[in-house]
Amino acid sequence: MTDKYILAIAVAAPFRKIFNYLSNQPNQPKQALTSPAIGSRLALPFGKQKNIMGILVGTQDTSATAEATQHKLRPIHGTLDKAPAFDQEMLDLCQWCADYYHYPMGDVCHLALPALLRKPEPMPVMTTRVWQITHQGKTTHSDTLKRASKQLHALEVFRIHGKLSPAELKQQHINTPSVKALAEKGLIEKQDKEPSNEPVALPKQLLNEQPLSLNAEQQRAIEAIQFDKFRTYLVDGVTGSGKTEVYLQAIEKALQQDKQVLVLVPEIGLTPQTVSRFEKRFNLPIVSLHSGLTDKQRFLHWQAARYKQIKIIIGTRSSIFTQLPKLGLIVIDEEHDLSYKQQEGVRYSARDLAIVRAQKLNIPLILGSATPSLESYYNALSGRYQHLILRQRAKQQTLPSLSCIPTTDTNLDARAIAAIQQSLANNQQVLIFINRRGYAPTLICEDCGWIIQCPNCDSRMTLHRRPSAHQGQRLHCHHCDTKTAVPQQCGHCHSRRLSALGTGTQRSEEQLEDLFPQTPVLRIDRDSVSKKGQLASALTQINSGKPCIIVGTQMLAKGHHFAKLGLAVILGLDSAFFSSDFRGAERMGQLLTQVAGRVGRENIQGKVLIQTQFTDHPLLQQLLQEGYHPFAETLLRERKVSAMPPYEHLALIRCHAQQPELAHNFLQQARQQAEQIIPAHNGLHYLGPFPAAMEKRN
Repeated sequence: MTDKYILAIAVAAPFRKIFNYLSNQPNQPKQALTSPAIGSRLALPFGKQKNIMGILVGTQDTSATAEATQHKLRPIHGTLDKAPAFDQEMLDLCQWCADYYHYPMGDVCHLALPALLRKPEPMPVMTTRVWQITHQGKTTHSDTLKRASKQLHALEVFRIHGKLSPAELKQQHINTPSVKALAEKGLIEKQDKEPSNEPVALPKQLLNEQPLSLNAEQQRAIEAIQFDKFRTYLVDGVTGSGKTEVYLQAIEKALQQDKQVLVLVPEIGLTPQTVSRFEKRFNLPIVSLHSGLTDKQRFLHWQAARYKQIKIIIGTRSSIFTQLPKLGLIVIDEEHDLSYKQQEGVRYSARDLAIVRAQKLNIPLILGSATPSLESYYNALSGRYQHLILRQRAKQQTLPSLSCIPTTDTNLDARAIAAIQQSLANNQQVLIFINRRGYAPTLICEDCGWIIQCPNCDSRMTLHRRPSAHQGQRLHCHHCDTKTAVPQQCGHCHSRRLSALGTGTQRSEEQLEDLFPQTPVLRIDRDSVSKKGQLASALTQINSGKPCIIVGTQMLAKGHHFAKLGLAVILGLDSAFFSSDFRGAERMGQLLTQVAGRVGRENIQGKVLIQTQFTDHPLLQQLLQEGYHPFAETLLRERKVSAMPPYEHLALIRCHAQQPELAHNFLQQARQQAEQIIPAHNGLHYLGPFPAAMEKRN
């Protein structure tokens, strides 16, 4: 019981404030007043809405609020769950995110919850399907299965454990046919089981396989990591240098202290292969968290992590908000990747939030990359992060050779085609990298030069070929997702001479199928692997080692290990040299280096060809001749001269409006008021207002 009954509640609404409510009806006696636990989900009225969900972030004594004000407060409907959805650590992280990125606390809390908990409904109780041994299974003689070794192995495991969940079946290497066969014989049966809230103890045998032997650089990196205090470690290693093995052995040390580990990866496509790699090493259930899961799957994984039943969580950027009561280590692979920045809704950097979270918990954070972001590289050079350098490839492979093919054509050059033929003749695989989806980026009228624009954005429509030839073509805006049919004539001069200009992944795929009809051509981009299992199927075919040509976007530039890849041809890099984004050159260098790192990883002398019309560009030449780190140091010097991050801070105030003059006038007033509060001086400059690079979007 408490006399604190005024509740401070965060609500997902566009108001940058916390709302006060009464915990009970105001006419109740003081002895009956109760306050829910901080972090609880509450059902409450809000404005004209009769029932929404809010998060309790604080309480205050009735004496702190004037009696006249108290009469205006509305009571909550009630508490939704028995236990709070947020612990204090997660509330503190959400509050920091709200303050730093200037978003309402309610929006951040809403983002941090699984989708099933964002409604004003009690936390669902979801049963999981488990298999349980029957009385017949316990008493059946093993000789009856002597001709079915896999079934016998499965039965023996069931006799030891009694019940096994799908994850545990996978962990014990029991396949589905064996389970079905045992069930048909009446030796096991299905059972629905409510999830337990009890933590899971570490198994006696933590590892399924022995760690790999480390080279001297890897050993120094492992020995440098301290698990009893906060420190950020930048594992800066060339592609193929064994960064993942450093992560695995660091994670093993954290697990031995009975801690939980959070591993972030940039793309959903990398999650399954990372989970598979970790499952081979650790004798523990491992879950993933990403947008490719169903709402039910995400809730179950979130709940298991919250109850300390899962020790290792692998996920994309939103996983940084996973509640982990015994978190002891955070690992961020490919820390430079743009995917760690949320670009819609609450905009945040998962990498920066990870640093804050690790600091608050006093635990180590490992950032890994072959091409560190300039911010992380600067922090490592200045001593803010501990710099762990891996310059030796783990299997002693030589780095691929890089060279340019001067051309203004966006299609494959004859010299590139000859190199592809040679690699295929050597029984190797080939990667054609072009970071542009669709068939062609532009549809143009040959008579008047009219280009088809998106009706909703300041952007051109991209031409796509549908998977089935009889379905024809369509136009697709990659910014607002508008899709339309291809017009029969020019919208300006009515000519029917419309042609595709430029090259995308679909056009490259078509060209390669014509040139190499006997060789499989695999296209991997967001369009071709949108359905479940498509990416896994394509990667299985590549990992078989048989000669093939892979056409792909940046999905293929991160973390993949292709043992037989001998050649990469890079197309469409030129636009990065003149990007309006001050980080454009940095991202170009990272992308080129990462793509090159996929090549020549298993006793193959790799080769990378770059088709460009700017072969003499000084940044490109430095990157090719000296490597990424001298290139990054040149960019850092430029940033320092131009007073850009990481040497100076940038704060962006963005305004959206239906009419551009409204946005401009608002931003102009914002600047004038800011200058009155803090006038510009040597350390502070005001710029703008400016129109956005894409002024009209959706």
